Amino acid sequence: MTTTQNILTVLAVVLGTMATRFLPFLIFPEGKKPPAFISYLGTVLPYAVIGLLVVYCLKDAVFTNLHGLPELIAIAFIVVLHKWKHNTLLSIAAGTVLYMTLVQTVFA
Repeated sequence: MTTTQNILTVLAVVLGTMATRFLPFLIFPEGKKPPAFISYLGTVLPYAVIGLLVVYCLKDAVFTNLHGLPELIAIAFIVVLHKWKHNTLLSIAAGTVLYMTLVQTVFA
């Protein structure tokens, strides 16, 4: 790519990112109540995204013999830890550390 093409590409990415970040604040100002559909999406979408991520992460797991056990142990650990501490970041970090430890040492 030429220098001009590189600059245009960066500008397009910057404009696209800025549009997705600022557009919701322009469409739905602070004093105005958002439509019911948007409020509904705000309550439902986070759970749908987490469910989608779980399905995506487990799509290639083979659940025969002990092959799916690290995944199941890590998921159970994350659920219990999150119910106990109610800290999403802690649950994700600790679950990742446990899963990587299981895969690289225990089930290697």
